[in-house]
Amino acid sequence: MLLHSKVGRWLQPGGHADGDASLPGVARREAEEETGIVGLRVVVPAVDLDVHVFEAAGEVAHDHLDVRYLVVAPPGATPQGNHESQALRWVAVDDLAGLDADPGTHRLARAALAALDTLDL
Repeated sequence: MLLHSKVGRWLQPGGHADGDASLPGVARREAEEETGIVGLRVVVPAVDLDVHVFEAAGEVAHDHLDVRYLVVAPPGATPQGNHESQALRWVAVDDLAGLDADPGTHRLARAALAALDTLDL
């Protein structure tokens, strides 16, 4: 999870496709940019879809349409943030409530763990 600089909330890494039709590729690119972890593996198909209103200071509130993937980091990976986050950390599902994560983030975590259980790592 990352403490998003613009909204001051803990969110999963992500970003905008900006016209790129390869959504798994976008997921990997954004996750690598925001965590500094290279060699991430994006598992397809997507594990969750979410529509929510995005609100940030100085911006007009707008709908975000999220296609969410399970992204697996290499063993021993250590996240290194960039300007988009104030902090990064690995979080157990049971700890999401303490970060004031929204219901969609809880749903995403459960779906990602279920998908992870099906992988042969």
